[in-house]
Amino acid sequence: MLIATNARGHAVKHPSKPTIATMLANLRQGDHLILERRDEDREGDWYIQVLFRDNNTYQVEYRDGVPAEHYQTLTASQDKARQALLDWSTAKPDWQADFMWNNIGAMFTGLADEATEHPTP
Repeated sequence: MLIATNARGHAVKHPSKPTIATMLANLRQGDHLILERRDEDREGDWYIQVLFRDNNTYQVEYRDGVPAEHYQTLTASQDKARQALLDWSTAKPDWQADFMWNNIGAMFTGLADEATEHPTP
């Protein structure tokens, strides 16, 4: 199941393409939009998110199941951010091809390792 959630906590199950586009267009600086794929047969976190930054750029990130597979890119184009969201939501092959992605998974795998080493009582 696909779920779209905005910074104000408004969630839409099975969002349509126009709904996703509208949610992105309505972002204010500092707001984010998350599209999450939830599937009982698939472990891990599968999502794409967009943060509309204070400098009017879009920070696009996606995670493919595990923290080590977390990627980020930036674009000044709302159209390109929208297309990434829509293509990801429909599992279009090579949807990432229009961007240069940086793997930022190390930022998250270190946190997971640290939590394992120092569990909370």
